[in-house]
Amino acid sequence: MVMLLVVTSLRGQTTNSGVLYVSKDTKFATVARFDNKESGEFYNDGEAFIYSHFNNDGILDYYGETGFTQFVGNAVQQLTGTKVSYLYDVFFNNSSNSVPFQLSGALDISGISDFYQGIVDNDNFGGSITFSRTGTHANTSNESHVDGMVYKAGSDKFTFPIGDGGFYRYAGISQPNAPSLYTAKFFYENSDGLYPHSQKVNSVDAIDHQEYWRIEKESNNMDEILITLSWSIDTTPSEFIAAAAQNSLTVVRWNEASNRWINEGGNINMDDQTVTTAVTGYGVYTFGILNEADILPCSLTVYNAVTPNGDGIHDSFVIDAGQTDCIRDLKVQIFNRWGVKVFESNNYGENGEVFKGYSTGRLTVNGTRQLPTGTYFYMVDYEYGDPSANTRYKQTGYLYLITD
Repeated sequence: MVMLLVVTSLRGQTTNSGVLYVSKDTKFATVARFDNKESGEFYNDGEAFIYSHFNNDGILDYYGETGFTQFVGNAVQQLTGTKVSYLYDVFFNNSSNSVPFQLSGALDISGISDFYQGIVDNDNFGGSITFSRTGTHANTSNESHVDGMVYKAGSDKFTFPIGDGGFYRYAGISQPNAPSLYTAKFFYENSDGLYPHSQKVNSVDAIDHQEYWRIEKESNNMDEILITLSWSIDTTPSEFIAAAAQNSLTVVRWNEASNRWINEGGNINMDDQTVTTAVTGYGVYTFGILNEADILPCSLTVYNAVTPNGDGIHDSFVIDAGQTDCIRDLKVQIFNRWGVKVFESNNYGENGEVFKGYSTGRLTVNGTRQLPTGTYFYMVDYEYGDPSANTRYKQTGYLYLITD
């Protein structure tokens, strides 16, 4: 059933100034510009097909999790409005040109956004796109993504469907400890003019001069997450891709306080072409190449199997610092497969403070209960060398916990 009140067609546009409800298993379509006026209320639990421009100045929402809005066309579609359009599932399909969707309004998506064809440009038109709750996306590619900033609200891990210059270059975050708001944007340009590449820590030899990301946390709660950056032959300098194969690619972040690039470390995944790390702050990120000349004076060995069964073998996560007078301020963080922190120590190994398969993570698993068998992500962070230099090094990887 479709309930339609005060919907008119005026000179090539469909105007709603009353209440329009598209119920489940029904369809609504307009080949002309759709204009939801300030007094208009549009609720979609069925299928809505928008074949031209779209404007919302009123209420645009859904009741159930069945609403499906399709933006389909063969000419540029302007997505405008002064009010947020709350959508469930969305389908973008426009073959008119490479950037057919001009977003100056605000879209909030809680279901799946299918980027079938056509780039959504909010960078040049001032709009916004938010993925709320369990909102996610599919079919993202160089041909279809968001050119501009994307917001993510909720408590799920998320891959931002972002790109620039016709290239899809995603960034990802792990599951926050609590509902949070994050933003991410990709820039296919050299960051050196804004964030000088000559200003960097000694452990980093070079900074990526062709691309960077800005990732921010807009909410005030104390989240501790993993961040993933992706590389591509389309945009990433060849020497940085080669560095990944040599295990010398790292994530770097511009530190506003020290006014320099710092090394955030990272675990390299050659299959996915990504680097993942636990970060110490937010802002501007890109790739760096580790300085081979900056030889670590200390040897640190990580034994990444933990079997806490009381037999005295691998009962805890063992980190052999070798020369204990060389490595100082040893910090350890451990995350589960969703990226939720389950263990943290700022003085690892002291006073029996080691990981034995139990969670100490805030707002995660009960610290008195053992964690399940599985693969976990660790980050080891320590100071080394001359104490006056305050030089730190990060090492990441996976550990395997067997509790069955």
